Amino acid sequence: MNINKVKFVIIPSAALLLALSGCSSSGAGTGTDTTSPAGSTSATSMAPSSPAASATSPDTSTSAPAAAAETIHIQDFAYSGPDSVAPGSTVTVMNMDSTAHTVTADEGSAFDVVVKPGESVTFKAPTTPGTYKYHCTYHGNMHGTLVVK
Repeated sequence: MNINKVKFVIIPSAALLLALSGCSSSGAGTGTDTTSPAGSTSATSMAPSSPAASATSPDTSTSAPAAAAETIHIQDFAYSGPDSVAPGSTVTVMNMDSTAHTVTADEGSAFDVVVKPGESVTFKAPTTPGTYKYHCTYHGNMHGTLVVK
């Protein structure tokens, strides 16, 4: 092979797959596909999206609902969150306001986190079932309740 006659072209993978599926297996360059209709071409079996989609789909579907179920949202200086959480579970606090807030247990030191504007933090729910009232130490009008059961 004469290296001076070889051209290097960067082709996106989808275009390469389409180009390969149109190649003839004889290499004659006629544009006629000599692969039998019942057979599968290697270009079809190399589609990268099939294995990746099947590998990531179960992980996404199982983890997303769990995270959403145990998230306290802060928006417009108000808390909204789950009806209850499991003892010792990880609770996410998502602050959608443009100012910092806290989620601080009213009694004891069960939990106390600061959440900067537009950020999320996590804390461990108490391991003892019960009702835990909380507040924002920066804004006295903000109150919520975390039920652990």
